[in-house]
Amino acid sequence: MKSTPSMAPTHPFDARSGSLVERALFNHRLVVVFFCALATLLLGWQATRLQLNASFEKTIPTRHPYIANFLKVQSDLTGLGNAVRIAVERPDGDIYNAQYLDTLRRLNDEAFLLPGVDRPRMKSLWTPSTRWVGVTEEGLEGGPVIPDGYDGSPASLQRLAANIARSGEVGQLVAGDARSTVIYLPLLERDGEGRPLDYANLSTKLETLRAKYEAEGVRVHIAGFAKIVGDLIDGVRAVLLFFALAVLICTAAVGWYTRCARSTGLVVLASLIAVVWQLGLLPLLGIAIDPYSILVPFLVFAIGMSHGAQKMNGIMQDIGRGLPKLVAARFTFRRLFLAGLTALLADAVGFAVLLVIDIGVIRELAIAASMGVAVLIFTNLILLPILLSFSGVDASAAQRSLRSEQVGVSHPLWSWLDRFTQRRWATAAVVIAVVLGAGGYAVSTQLKIGDLDPGAPELRPDSRYNRDVAFLNRSYGASSDVLAVMVETPPGRCSNYEALNKVDALEWQLRQFEGVESTNTLSLLNRRVLSGLNEGNPKWYEFLPNQDMLNTVTAGAPRGLYNDACSMLTIYVYLADHKADTLSRVVAHVEAFAKANDDERARFVLAAGSAGIEAATNIVVRQAWHTMLLMVYAAVVLLCFVTFRSWRAVLVAVLPLVLTSVLAEALMVALGMGVKVATLPVIALGVGIGVDYALYILSVTLASLREGKSLSESYYRALLFTGKVVMLTGITLAIGVVTWVASPIKFQADMGLLLAFMFLWNMLGALVLLPALAHFLLRPAPVRVVEADSLALAAIPN
Repeated sequence: MKSTPSMAPTHPFDARSGSLVERALFNHRLVVVFFCALATLLLGWQATRLQLNASFEKTIPTRHPYIANFLKVQSDLTGLGNAVRIAVERPDGDIYNAQYLDTLRRLNDEAFLLPGVDRPRMKSLWTPSTRWVGVTEEGLEGGPVIPDGYDGSPASLQRLAANIARSGEVGQLVAGDARSTVIYLPLLERDGEGRPLDYANLSTKLETLRAKYEAEGVRVHIAGFAKIVGDLIDGVRAVLLFFALAVLICTAAVGWYTRCARSTGLVVLASLIAVVWQLGLLPLLGIAIDPYSILVPFLVFAIGMSHGAQKMNGIMQDIGRGLPKLVAARFTFRRLFLAGLTALLADAVGFAVLLVIDIGVIRELAIAASMGVAVLIFTNLILLPILLSFSGVDASAAQRSLRSEQVGVSHPLWSWLDRFTQRRWATAAVVIAVVLGAGGYAVSTQLKIGDLDPGAPELRPDSRYNRDVAFLNRSYGASSDVLAVMVETPPGRCSNYEALNKVDALEWQLRQFEGVESTNTLSLLNRRVLSGLNEGNPKWYEFLPNQDMLNTVTAGAPRGLYNDACSMLTIYVYLADHKADTLSRVVAHVEAFAKANDDERARFVLAAGSAGIEAATNIVVRQAWHTMLLMVYAAVVLLCFVTFRSWRAVLVAVLPLVLTSVLAEALMVALGMGVKVATLPVIALGVGIGVDYALYILSVTLASLREGKSLSESYYRALLFTGKVVMLTGITLAIGVVTWVASPIKFQADMGLLLAFMFLWNMLGALVLLPALAHFLLRPAPVRVVEADSLALAAIPN
């Protein structure tokens, strides 16, 4: 037996007691409720204006030098920005079929009219910019790939086949097996009316085209950022079902624990009000919710349920001891407001430090989540206790909450957990934690930056989109993962031999790299033309120092290889994938080459293309990763120190969080996850959210220690008062988020696994490792109770 129930204070409650904040709130309860209701109505109306969309530029680090270089010359580059590739496959033969080509033409014409398409840069077999160049007895000739006077006859189809063979488009616009062709659609960031491109609408139109033309016997494969976002937005509807399921699970668990419908309903209501406030504030800031931040409302709800359940439990226990509901609400507010405020500030900081990452979607996620946590201070720390001061709780539920405090009764689970305050058990717990931490750290050193899988890692490997990407990569020598190196030259000097010779050297080196499938440059075109002018003799496949020849070839070269001012060349590097290792190898080699070869005639500048943007994103994530974690921990340490005024207590609260962070990174390695835009926020969130459990248990433990009680008695007291709710919320929230593994969106399934792991490990850390560390670091202090605290502590069992 660890405790006996204490009696409620016999003297009348003084409404003038407590802090200024407490008196201002509880002495004007109706005013507080009125303003909260008014705010809920207004922000609920604002939430109806919230848009679900995404932006290509918000997913990339626009201030990184690579991206700045790309954006500066974006108008001079062809096919290296945000684009969609539509591969039209003929399943029962090759493309040299009149009916297939007519279908391709009609699909091309409809795709041309899609909103947001950069029409002058669109490319397919049916666009006039797709041309061929060949060597004949009369010299070099050329023209559009679709021959003049094409009529679908066998002769026209033969001419088309010859033109395609001489166009250099095999492996780019035409598949190597000649069974499909690509319609390339570069996209503008804004539509014709100046509005941000609506990716959901564009994706819907693409799916409409797919369904229409597949009914005519072709197969349509679509790849590109716009299609990824469209599929993610479609998956969001399923995520909303998981959100509703998580709400039901949390509600059912809290209801089962309390057996009190009114208090459970108020806890859920306060948490949902916080979500409404958060969603209502986003349109006021001009922020649209996107697939990356769609889970933020659930995180706000989860944090709200955790804090709300603590408040409800405290009030329920005080009412069970005979206190009036208003007094019980004030005592609970008095005891837990500072711990709750510190925990929410830690949560807010955990989100806010994400602002250091120069990626738009993460910054908007940080703003949205920080606001959501901020409103929880009003809804769950203030509004909920006030609402419970009016409603109270069911009398039988209040008595049931004190069952473990009955005389002669010792709760078996709490008694077992209390053993970790003893030397033998505490030593074992700390040793196991050190071993787990060391092993986890060793595994976490293998954690990679960026994507580890081909295709779109945001979606499942067997999704339609990733099957389409696999088809494109399998059928085309030029994959969708393109890294472009921009070579700056003086104006009008892009065909200079010295510059092109360096381009030729870098291209040859890159072609030897594992993961590089092919390249394309102006120097390579010169080799091909020289060979062609000599009857295709491979002996002439050389790069000759003949400036007149270089000028002649450059004049007829496609503009994608150099710009109109002839001040920039482009090296296209087609990669087998966009895995982090592949990108790191190629980027490191290009940077080393540039350092050794840059001069006034040619400067090698990174980077453009989908793989170039991915490489820049990986660099930003790598730089921000540890900086972000250090900032989160620094803020948590500072807040804990302000709250507890003890460096020993800070260590007791923070060290379990460090262990969870290390093990979470090891879990990412085991699950094949990389640190990227989608997973980086979860690492920070685990620290901010996880400190909640430690703060509630430690605040009650320290209060008892300062009364002079032993650590064992203090910790058991904390378990009775807050431990039950810590365990309840930890397990319940883990169950709620683990349902996300069934989401069609893979990164949300990954987030669900990581969050479930963090919820459980942070809970275990607060219940097991915290008392073990406290055994070595904390000691009872002489009694030091002020008048304001004596009433608050009277409601905690002695």
